[in-house]
Amino acid sequence: MNTLEGKSAVIAAGAKNLGGLISTTLAHRGVNVAVHYNSDSTEADADQTVAAAQAAGVKAFKFQADLTRPASIAELFDAAESAFGGVDIAINTVGKVLRKPIVETSEDEYDSMFDINAKSAYFFIKQAGRRLNDDGSVVTILTALLAAFTDGYSTYAGGKSPVEHFARAAAKEFAGRGISVNNIAPGPMDTPFFYGQETPERVSFHKSQAMGNRLTRIEDIAPIVEFLVDGGHWITGQTIFANGGYTTR
Repeated sequence: MNTLEGKSAVIAAGAKNLGGLISTTLAHRGVNVAVHYNSDSTEADADQTVAAAQAAGVKAFKFQADLTRPASIAELFDAAESAFGGVDIAINTVGKVLRKPIVETSEDEYDSMFDINAKSAYFFIKQAGRRLNDDGSVVTILTALLAAFTDGYSTYAGGKSPVEHFARAAAKEFAGRGISVNNIAPGPMDTPFFYGQETPERVSFHKSQAMGNRLTRIEDIAPIVEFLVDGGHWITGQTIFANGGYTTR
């Protein structure tokens, strides 16, 4: 029995990389998908992902927005409700990486990192709590650096860390309606999102810290998202470190 058949999802940053795979994975389970993307350069990826979802036999559409604006998040959920009649699943894969020493980080960089990694996540969870059907699911993608003791990532890990507290509070606040709220903390992922911040030597080091001497792949994470919104729905308020042993706590 396919328990996800006929449900609908909003997937923030759902056009490519991990978000794209989550979009198409859920589509193949019969879930209608609203594929959010941010920049014009990602529109072609959004079109491709929407086409793949529609080919799987579900409803799908793209939606461009800057999710650091809470009004844009509300508009995204408005569009999904209009297209699908309701929303059951909210997945947020939005994130920005910056590797930079604290003493070199500008106020503008700090504000941008916290707007993208924390503020957008907070207001995404807020809209999910208002909009999701009973027994819905919310999942946010964080980072394994939350359990690391390292340099350079103060605004990235720092910007993601508040989301753990957001999720715990939301899990309690939404529990009466059966809505689960969880985070997944992948290790460094084998996507362009990661490589621009690291030297080849550090990439080799990161690989050496995980099982199989490799980085986390998007194919490692999408099935966990699928599980949390389906058979793993009883899990709530948790951050799952899915990183091949890269970090733990």
